[in-house]
Amino acid sequence: MLRKFQQTQEQWGGSSEVIDHWLETRQLLIVEYCHLAALQPSSNKPTVIELPTPVQLQQFCQHLVDYISTGHFKIYDMVMDKWRATGFEATDDINQTYAKIVLTTEPLLSFTDRYADIPDEDDPLDNFEQDLSLAGEMLEIRFEVEDQLIQLIADSLAVPPGA
Repeated sequence: MLRKFQQTQEQWGGSSEVIDHWLETRQLLIVEYCHLAALQPSSNKPTVIELPTPVQLQQFCQHLVDYISTGHFKIYDMVMDKWRATGFEATDDINQTYAKIVLTTEPLLSFTDRYADIPDEDDPLDNFEQDLSLAGEMLEIRFEVEDQLIQLIADSLAVPPGA
């Protein structure tokens, strides 16, 4: 995830404030995810996994919701406004790519619904490892498809409408 992010940042970083903000938010999310995924078995009890604190989970879940919201309600809207201003219409490829991003939203929001409000550290986090792994898979898919969308957008904006 981090290696792919670095490639994306090298390719698109600095191209616009919106994309830079989006990539910074993605980076924060990746770092927090990696921190949660790297929790190791406790040294006192080797078979017991050290689980994140409620604060760590809440912070990750909030950043995940922020990331999703930024994409859906800021990034995509700004791009569409720019397209409309130049006479551009979204292509089928762009619409289909966006639809793939939308498919990752529900599983990610389900994760946040389950883990954002754990009242204390004594609550069992049944299935946490599997749920976190699924969230990681959904994030990887989402990031890959978002990168495809960025490429499609860049390609389309490089060609004037009607050309």
